[in-house]
Amino acid sequence: MRTSETIRLVIGREVSTRARSRAFRITTIVNLVLVLGFVILFKLLGGHTSASDIGFTRSAEPLAGPVVSVGHAVGQNIKPSTVDQATGEAQLRDGKLDVLVTGTPDGFQLTVKQDLPDNLRNVFTVLSRQIVLNNEITKAGGDPATVNSAVEHSGFPVNSLVPARQYQAARIALAIITGILVYVSIMLYGQLVAQGVVEEKASRIVEILLSTIRPWQLMAGKVAGIGLIGLAQLALTAVVGVGAGVALHAFTFPTNIAAGAAAWAVLWFLLGYVVFALLFGALGALVSRQEDVGGATAPVLMALVVPYILSITILPSNPTNGFMAALSFVPFFSPMIMPMRIALGVAPLWQPLLALVLTLALIALLVWFAGRVYSNAVLRMGAKVRLREALSSH
Repeated sequence: MRTSETIRLVIGREVSTRARSRAFRITTIVNLVLVLGFVILFKLLGGHTSASDIGFTRSAEPLAGPVVSVGHAVGQNIKPSTVDQATGEAQLRDGKLDVLVTGTPDGFQLTVKQDLPDNLRNVFTVLSRQIVLNNEITKAGGDPATVNSAVEHSGFPVNSLVPARQYQAARIALAIITGILVYVSIMLYGQLVAQGVVEEKASRIVEILLSTIRPWQLMAGKVAGIGLIGLAQLALTAVVGVGAGVALHAFTFPTNIAAGAAAWAVLWFLLGYVVFALLFGALGALVSRQEDVGGATAPVLMALVVPYILSITILPSNPTNGFMAALSFVPFFSPMIMPMRIALGVAPLWQPLLALVLTLALIALLVWFAGRVYSNAVLRMGAKVRLREALSSH
């Protein structure tokens, strides 16, 4: 058979085996549940308004407009209603009202169930002072309406040395989700490559396979097959997440931001997976027992965990961190850090493109490295093969 046909057969074997596995079904369901949970959380947080229900008796009803205006000025959403005192007190007990306002505009009183919330205390404190000020302006022969209009339209300029980024809170949440999904996917499917290599080596199936195909063809097919499964799973998660967000109107930012972050996340998963899968496969070939896989692949795990911990702890609080920006160009770190910086909106297009080129260059080097180690070590049973020995030619 031609090389392409051989590799295609290995890919098909890996895809069919992994796709039917219970682990694949469980992880797919878990990913979908998590991303839908995040979308629903976006919806709840985005649609949440801290509206306070305030009831006014007939005599205090003229205060409803000023209370709403003052609340808006201090960032508090007020929902007014007109009730009689008995109904208002009943609604207070039932939790349907936060405050009941009685009395007259010049001498109002507040009734609450237990304590007056601090945010509403601010509103009524400002209102009370405004009423006193209006009365004093009237006594002095002035027009309170004119004064209040002048005060309302007053303001001051604000100059920013660094332009503010839009939708920052939403971008931070999106970056965290992106970082977690990419990290978990690369970790899961990269380790599957190592475990699959050792499983075939321990059961001696690899000896049968290598009697008909070349080692590098088996390695390439295994990495590509498992990668296709991981890519399909992550792409499905991304599509469902973005689709659910659009359907539920959960995004408080343009949909193209979420779609762009999802597309870059899938691309960086693919690149990161290839980088680490080649290393996992090569180092997995050095041992013959599943119990030894962890020790053999520990350096690769560290190279995967360290950038994830750095990105998830530093970037949300400091998106423009120069150290993290520099690390995002390091091919081993790029798959973890760059998609989060993209989601945060702090990576100009040239930066992910440059990181992509550098990562592809590393992949070309790792193809040679992994192919040589795998070819020289996969048929050697028993004790762990030294990496130096595996790199040397027979």
